[in-house]
Amino acid sequence: MTTTLIPVICACAAALVVLGATPLTARLARRLGAVDHPADRRIHVVATPRLGGLALVAGVLVPVLYYLPEDAGARALVAGAVLIALLGAVDDVWGLGPSVKLVGQVVCALVPVSAGLTIDHVTLPFVGAADLGPAQYPVTVLWFVALVNMINFTDGMDGLAAGVSGISAATFAVLAASLTRADPAILAAALAGACLAFLVFNFHPARVFMGDTGSMFLGFALAGVAISGVMKSAAAIALLVPLLVLAIPILDTSFVILKRLKYGRPVHRADRSHFHHRFFTIGWGQRRTVLALYAWCALMGGAAIAVRFIPYSDGHGHLRPVGVLGVLGVGMVALAAAVYLVYVLEILKWRSTPVVAIIRNRRAERAHGMAGRRA
Repeated sequence: MTTTLIPVICACAAALVVLGATPLTARLARRLGAVDHPADRRIHVVATPRLGGLALVAGVLVPVLYYLPEDAGARALVAGAVLIALLGAVDDVWGLGPSVKLVGQVVCALVPVSAGLTIDHVTLPFVGAADLGPAQYPVTVLWFVALVNMINFTDGMDGLAAGVSGISAATFAVLAASLTRADPAILAAALAGACLAFLVFNFHPARVFMGDTGSMFLGFALAGVAISGVMKSAAAIALLVPLLVLAIPILDTSFVILKRLKYGRPVHRADRSHFHHRFFTIGWGQRRTVLALYAWCALMGGAAIAVRFIPYSDGHGHLRPVGVLGVLGVGMVALAAAVYLVYVLEILKWRSTPVVAIIRNRRAERAHGMAGRRA
């Protein structure tokens, strides 16, 4: 019951709270002046309130605080998530510098880490477990801070961060429940329900944004759920699965940071090099872009669940050939999806540039001229 019905109840309760609270947060945002106005880098064209993340926090807290037991790690995770949401709310209303936000994120991450919620070992399929020792503390803080900023970077298009986070949370809920880890299953399910309900107001055209309040809260909570629900288990896929589930924010952030470093730009300076911006470059609309990224995220989540349930080992160190082929097949599907994404964002983008258009026009004119001479 704990790992099946209760998470579903939490998801429904969180959704109902978010549906009722989101309009109230939008009114509060307008009164406080926390409104996102259109700008050169931004995609939206209408001034939109951005404190919707407060509704997400309320939606998750109502069922989670009721069902979570007196577990120090789980309580500390919730406390850290609330603190980072408050940090995001301050940034949404008054604005904070990048260094101040980074220090605040580290402090919030220290709350669950100090309570013992750490990545104390790394387990890989076909390899086994490796103890991290004292390195577990900085590694875990880095994981929290990294994922907080990854989800924050993803929040650049109507419904994108909420949808990606919701799909990821639902996947983690299934995985945690399958590993009989009740606390993370409950928290992940509540996150999924809250995100789904928030899309009623946040899907294009959005009437409210989650702001840093919501994106940092979701990133922090997902980071903790990944640790407590999967990484701390003895499952052989403990490291691989979170990387699959969170593939979109991880790859998006990695590409953006590498590109900024390549051109000597500050890593924290916003630009239009994210996946969703690049889809825009090749002429995709907001809904098509978001739905495509939802589909890719769901595919990665499905791959993670498949890897979890495909029996590729007999439990005594002996591999099962059929299971191994199944895992490899899932990996090939995930790789093919990543290659297709690169094709869409790089090849099609290159084909749509003005230079390529000029080359095509010149070839067409040359071919037309040759045909005229032959005639």
